[in-house]
This record gives sequence, structure tokens and C-alpha cells, in this order.
Amino acid sequence: MYQPIESARLYEQIVEQIEQRILKGELHVGDQLPPERDLGEQFGVSRTAVREAVKALRQKGLLETYPGRGTFITNGTSQAMRHSLNLVVNLGRAHGSDDLVQVREILEPEIAALAAKHVTSEQLAAMDQAVAAMDGALDDAERFIEADLDFHLALAEATRNDVIPILIDSIVDLLREQRKSIFFTPGGPQRGQIHHKRILKAVKQQNPDAARKAMRAHLAQVRQDSRRKTPVR
Repeated sequence: MYQPIESARLYEQIVEQIEQRILKGELHVGDQLPPERDLGEQFGVSRTAVREAVKALRQKGLLETYPGRGTFITNGTSQAMRHSLNLVVNLGRAHGSDDLVQVREILEPEIAALAAKHVTSEQLAAMDQAVAAMDGALDDAERFIEADLDFHLALAEATRNDVIPILIDSIVDLLREQRKSIFFTPGGPQRGQIHHKRILKAVKQQNPDAARKAMRAHLAQVRQDSRRKTPVR
């Protein structure tokens, strides 16, 4: 079994534990990892932290994910492709927060609308859990941000489009940095929660137009808060 994580650098400790199990021969090429939700429970962390660990292990060539099948220990043949994607994402940092908000404005309103059409009870439960976690972490940046990412990931998964969660996952590092600056903007987390709850309400009502509108309002708030340039602690 894995050990619960307590450090602030959550995903790195997950990576270390899985690497150690591979080195010790407890995990072999072809072995399948448990689902993200199960791994999150074993480690005592959010699904986003698990996804970050899986992404890091993919970049090292130790894991491969196959849509609809799961994540497996691999021999490293996909490492070059993953490294190239990470390089492209990191180069995007030079263009600033406005570019990231613009990308989100293109993608996320339609993601919310699709989620309202196709969401399952399990995905709604994940969104409820993420919103509750954010309510309980208004003074804890890391926990709030991880729950925030989990909320938007659940929306992406609710679209029933396998490509959309991959797109969101590819920019998660940028999203995390943006959320850090907004978190320390006075009132930022509280404003974000107002919008998250409106988005969730529209998705629960299976109202695509309302979900789209609520997401656009949320991203307008993100754009405004990200321009305040509050230093990240």
C-alpha cells in the first residue's frame, strides 16, 4: 500500500513512491495502476495531485495512459513525445496570463455547456466535493487550488469527449500558477467560489446556456483578478 502524503510538494512524493515500487520490482512493465480516485484516497491527496504525478512519470517514460483502458507501467517509448508537449506548454509561459485567460475563454464556456448536457451523477458528486473542499480551504492556497483544478477537471470529463481532459491536463501547470496569483488577490477565492457555485448549479440543472454564461462570467472575474498582479507568496 502507499503511504499518505503530508508534504506541500504532493505530486513529487507520489512520484517517488511509485518509482521506488518500480525499482524494487513490486511494479512491472504492463502492470496497471489503480484509477485516479483510488490512488488519491490511498495517498490522501486530490485527484489533481495524482494526475500531476502520473504526468511526471509519463514524462520520465515510466507510465503510459490509454484512454478507456487506464494507466500502465511502460518501457519509456513515449517519453520523447511527452517531453515535447511539456516544452511547448512551458514556452507558453512567456506570453503572460492574458494569453492563458484567452485560451480558457475559447474552451471552457463550451466545456461547461457540454458538461451540462452529459454530466453523470458521479461527476456531479466530484464537483460537489471539490466545491466543498474549496469552501473549507479559503485560507489554504495549495488545498484550494488543487480542489479548484479538480472542479474544472470534472467539468472536462463530463463532456464525454476524451480529448478535452487531455487538453486541460496539458496546461495544468499554467493554470496552477494563474490560480496562485488570484488566490492571494484580496477576495479572489471568495469571488471564485461564487462563480463555481453558479456553474455547478447550471450543470446540475442540465442547462447548457446557463452553464456557458456562468463560465464566461467566471473567466471575466479571472481576467480582472489576474491583472491585479498581486505577488505570489
